[in-house]
Amino acid sequence: MPYTIAVIGTGYVGLVTGTCFAESGCQVNCVDIDHKKIDMLERGEIPIYEPGLDILLARNIRERRIKFTLDLERSVLASDVIFLCLPTPPGEDGSADLKYILGVAEQIGTILHNNPSAGYKAVVDKSTVPVGTSELVRDTIRRNAPGADFDVVSNPEFLREGYAVEDFMRPERVVIGTQSKRAEEIMRELYEPYVRSGNPIFVISERSAEIAKYAANSFVAMRISFINEMANFCEQVGANIDDVRAAIGSDSRIGKKYLYPSVGYGGSCFPKDVRAILKSAADNSTTLQVIESVERVNKEQPVRFFEKIRAHFGDLTGLRFAVWGLAYKANTDDVRESPAFVIIDQLLAAGAEVIAYDPEAMEGARKKYGRTVTYGAGMYETVRNADALVILTEWNEFRNPDFERLRECLNNHVIFDGRNLFNTAEVAAKHFTYYSVGRATTSADKVVE
Repeated sequence: MPYTIAVIGTGYVGLVTGTCFAESGCQVNCVDIDHKKIDMLERGEIPIYEPGLDILLARNIRERRIKFTLDLERSVLASDVIFLCLPTPPGEDGSADLKYILGVAEQIGTILHNNPSAGYKAVVDKSTVPVGTSELVRDTIRRNAPGADFDVVSNPEFLREGYAVEDFMRPERVVIGTQSKRAEEIMRELYEPYVRSGNPIFVISERSAEIAKYAANSFVAMRISFINEMANFCEQVGANIDDVRAAIGSDSRIGKKYLYPSVGYGGSCFPKDVRAILKSAADNSTTLQVIESVERVNKEQPVRFFEKIRAHFGDLTGLRFAVWGLAYKANTDDVRESPAFVIIDQLLAAGAEVIAYDPEAMEGARKKYGRTVTYGAGMYETVRNADALVILTEWNEFRNPDFERLRECLNNHVIFDGRNLFNTAEVAAKHFTYYSVGRATTSADKVVE
C-alpha cells in the first residue's frame, strides 16, 4: 500500500524526491522553513530549473498527492517515512556541516517524545553526509525521545542535475543502508515501482552506504580530472584529445562517460563531496592521494584556460569578452562552484570587461557579480562588439551557431572554447582563430602548435 512520506527540505534533492514519490502514488508532505518558497511551490512554481519536474509537480498537486507546509510536527506525526533532504554546506576545513540535519533530528526527537503514540517511523538520510552520520542522527533522536520506535536509514541520492527526474524514476541502482529488517522492507516497497526493469537494490550497512555516495562522486570527478590532465598533455606534445578519448573510451574497462575535456567540474556535489571525503579521511588518519590529485587538477584547469586568453592578447585591460555559459554544466541553472566564475573573476581582475549570457543561470550570476558584469539578452546580442567569444557551458543552443553572424559581431575573430563544442578544422575554415582543450589551436591559414 502507498506510504505517507514527509520530505524535510525542499531544495533540489527534496523537491525531486517528494515529487517522484508522489508520482508513484505516495502521499507526500514537503516541509520547509521558508514560507515564500512554500507559497511558491503551492502555486506549482519551481525555484530551480530541472527538465520535466514542473510537469510532474503540477500533476501531483492537482491530484493532491503532494502538499507543501511549514508544519514539521504535523508532517512527522502523519508520516511513515521521514526523508531528511537538508543542505550539508562545506565548512572552511572542507567538512560537511551537519547542523541542519542534526537540528531537525533533535526536533523529530522532541516531537516523538511529546507524542508517545506516534508509532514507528523510518528516518532516512537522503542528504550526502559523512560516514557515521546515521549514528549521530539516531543518537540525537534517541537522546530526545528515549522510548520512541524508529530506525535511521542511509539512502544516498544519485541524481544528476538536468537528468534528476529520469535518474529517480529509472535508477541504475538504489542503495539502502540499514541493519533493520523492518526498515529494509519499507524501503524496498517504496522503491519497487522504480526498479521493475531489474536494476538492483543494494541493502548494506549505514556506513557503507554513506561512503558509497562519496566514492561514486569522487570516482566520476577523478575521470574528469584524468581526461583534463591528458588533454593538457596532448596540448604539450601535439596530440589530439578527441582521438585519445575515442581510443580509450572504446575499452570496456574504461567506457565513454565523463571523458570529455573541459574547464573542470563544478556544481553542488563534486567539489563539496571531494573535499568532504578528504576531510573525513584525514579525521580518520587516512590519506586519499588519488582524490587529493583530483581536486588539485580541477582547481588548476580553469586557470590554465584563462592563461590561453592572456597569452593570445597580452594586456587585457579594456578588452571586452563575450561569455556564453555561466552554469557549471548544461541543463541546470546551478552556478555553485562554476568554472565559468573562476574565469570571469580572472578576466575582471585583469582589467577586462565581461558581457555574459546563459539560457537559465543569469540570476545566479547577477547575485554574484551585480553590475560588475553586463548581461546579454541572447547569444548574438552578447557577442556584439566583443573582442573575443569565450564558451564555458555546453548548452545545445551554442553547438551550431551562425558563424557568419559571429564574424559580423566580433571585433576579433577569436573563440576560446572551454567545452570543445566545435570541430577545429571547420572553425578554421570559417576564418576564426579557435582555442579549445587538448587540441591544437587553429586559424584560417595555419595550425598554431
